[in-house]
Amino acid sequence: MVRLQARPYRPRICDSLVSSRLSTSGALLIEGPKWCGKTFTGLHACRSALFMQDPDRRTSYLRLAEALPSRLLEGDKPRLLDEWQEAPVLWDAVRFDVDRSGLWGQYVLTGSAVPRDNEQPRHTGTGRISRLRMRPMTLFESGESTGTVSLAALFADAHAEVVGQSPLTIADLATVICRGGWPETVAQGNHSPQVARNYVDAVVETDISRADGTTRSPHRTRALLRSYARNLSTMASLATLLSDIRANDIAFSEPTLYSYLNALRRIFLIEDIPAWKPSLRSRSALRTSEKRQFVDPSIATAVMHADANAIVDDFELFGFLFESLATRDLRVYAQTLDGDIFHYRDSTGLEADLIIRLHDGRWAAVEVKLGSREIDRGAAHLAALRSKVDTERVGEPAFLMVVTGGEYAYRRTDGVVVAPLATLCP
Repeated sequence: MVRLQARPYRPRICDSLVSSRLSTSGALLIEGPKWCGKTFTGLHACRSALFMQDPDRRTSYLRLAEALPSRLLEGDKPRLLDEWQEAPVLWDAVRFDVDRSGLWGQYVLTGSAVPRDNEQPRHTGTGRISRLRMRPMTLFESGESTGTVSLAALFADAHAEVVGQSPLTIADLATVICRGGWPETVAQGNHSPQVARNYVDAVVETDISRADGTTRSPHRTRALLRSYARNLSTMASLATLLSDIRANDIAFSEPTLYSYLNALRRIFLIEDIPAWKPSLRSRSALRTSEKRQFVDPSIATAVMHADANAIVDDFELFGFLFESLATRDLRVYAQTLDGDIFHYRDSTGLEADLIIRLHDGRWAAVEVKLGSREIDRGAAHLAALRSKVDTERVGEPAFLMVVTGGEYAYRRTDGVVVAPLATLCP
């Protein structure tokens, strides 16, 4: 068999999900932002590969896709079809071949953009092609979290032991925020913020326009990204973003904002957090606005041209960025546990930064506090939330947790778990 990988593979949390999806469906689509490791993870699971963006073969591949797409599917199975959206007809070809063969685990498709509306496949692939969202590396995947505090263990046992010590200092956290979870930087031990800046440059100059074939202004794209970065980890409304941009571009319209945001979602750059809307004992009105987030906090620092020293000097900004880092990691951990993340805020101002809700109904509330002085306040918020939620309908929380940038993991006398981000694992 031809060796598909030129360097050792660093295991990813989603590997088990890839394996399980291939064992229960004919094909798997792995989608997510560029540089997050989709291709390498796909190669790890496959025995042959088609690279649609190979510059030496791209033209011939596209012609063959138009004339006889089934030829591109030939090869040992599972077969990787990398950046399949370059020839959307491959989706229908895969669906047809899976139907014809009746076999599972035949193909892995990877894509860093959603196909344009006028190029969408004719069939959804329901029942034949499963989907998996992939994101940049977490601290546990990069080897920077000790993994001594397991979310799975806490969901399984409310009284599970909580111990651990973070290997990362505050300065270290600022560095990994700027570096991001991009596998290439992690593999090379490169902590330079320049890699994330290169990523943003590619988005601004090329990727956002290629998302749907609409030419977009690099200047306007940067303005929108800067506004998003300034409002990171907040529930800033679209009107707030628009007003922010219009301060320097009065002609930037509401339809233009929607168009740019949709393009950024197509390339998986932004990934806002939806609001959790549980049954409450009180009559407090729930806020339904999404919380603004990039798929990786390094995008925000790259847009602002902030380095680790600048973050440490601005502790308020650091707090928002640290919450973004925690969001990235907990989103990946929750996915592995068959769950999603949300945020909570009501009309009284009570909030929880993150809610982890598993698909079997179990849930946990999390406050993210960079400094140890804020732990008490975070724990108080969590206790107040617990008393407001109608637990007869929603159930008791599996656990309440304050995620910190501190050193030690422990359980408080009130039962609230305190865990440094660099001690967590799924």
